[in-house]
Amino acid sequence: MKNKYGLSIKEIIIIVLVTAITTSLTTGIIIYNNNVLENGAVNINKDKDLKEFLKVYANLNKDYYEDIDKGKMLDSAIKAMVDYLGEDYSTYLDKDETESLEKELSGTYKGIGISVINNNRIYKIYPDTPASKVDLKEDDLIIKVNGKDVGEENITNMIDKDGNENVLVVKRGEETHEVRVKTEEINSPLTREVIDNIGYIDVPTFTYNVASEFRKALEEIESKGINSLIIDLRSNTGGFLSGASEIASMFLEKDKTIYSLEEKDKNQTYKDDTDEKRDYKIVVLINGSTASASEVLASALKESYGATLIGSSTFGKGKVQQTKTLDDGSMVKYTTAKWYTPSGECIDEMGLFPDYAVKLEEDEEGHVIDTQLNKAIEVLK
Repeated sequence: MKNKYGLSIKEIIIIVLVTAITTSLTTGIIIYNNNVLENGAVNINKDKDLKEFLKVYANLNKDYYEDIDKGKMLDSAIKAMVDYLGEDYSTYLDKDETESLEKELSGTYKGIGISVINNNRIYKIYPDTPASKVDLKEDDLIIKVNGKDVGEENITNMIDKDGNENVLVVKRGEETHEVRVKTEEINSPLTREVIDNIGYIDVPTFTYNVASEFRKALEEIESKGINSLIIDLRSNTGGFLSGASEIASMFLEKDKTIYSLEEKDKNQTYKDDTDEKRDYKIVVLINGSTASASEVLASALKESYGATLIGSSTFGKGKVQQTKTLDDGSMVKYTTAKWYTPSGECIDEMGLFPDYAVKLEEDEEGHVIDTQLNKAIEVLK
């Protein structure tokens, strides 16, 4: 749950801004596409401009007075083509950046199962992970990892990822103790809970497997007899559009609109084509870092289901990207469409507005009070 994390309002604003700026440029709404040449978008033999490019490439390789790294030169050429577009969401990612993005969206990672703030303070321990089985608690301060002081370094980079035992020195209050914990391959968890017959599911990003993980969480809390649901999309900066569609389809009536796409040569409307639906009340929590695929889900639930939005206005990313992975492991990500809400609105650079605008507050000790979650519970009761 998101109750009190020991953060000041200033710290939360910084985290939200950094997340919005960086992650929205990498995840967003993503669709894979690998068959452009096969579909005849470019005729390699007849494209005069491409022939000129290849002539320059050949002449430089043949006549330049020093040796040329052909791979790096072509990387620069590809990056220049994408930069020419002058659009924030169309980017070239080198091999390392591509691996980082794919890892982020894979739905699994190697770790101990915690999230930290300020580099070393635990603010969330995920269930059924190594961290949940040892003497670690939320708000613990990790001061050493494997004999090294944490200092300014993020402990994520200090944890041994090869399955070996990690030795953590943890400060709790005024006392310190040692904890031994191994890393494991962990599914990105969806936090779920039931409060007074109200279900709660936190969706941090739209990974490859987010829909199946969401279904597991939903069925688990429904088995406990919930009568309404809170879906937390705060700071969810996007990911795979298919995940948002599949989750929306669990709730909407058949033939209800999820979203529409305006592409270069056509427009398409995507509707729920399943017989599955639900009819209990839903609140969706949003903030300034709710972006892309999470905005698709929030708008579909609001306009085609009747859900209530609570929090602050979303980021406003109304564009869809495709990706092309190159043979050297790098990737080109480029915008191919605008998306529209079921009512036909494009929210790009504008965002979704909450039905109840609620700001987070602090208690006397500077800890955050989750007034947005509290308002959601109030509305559903």
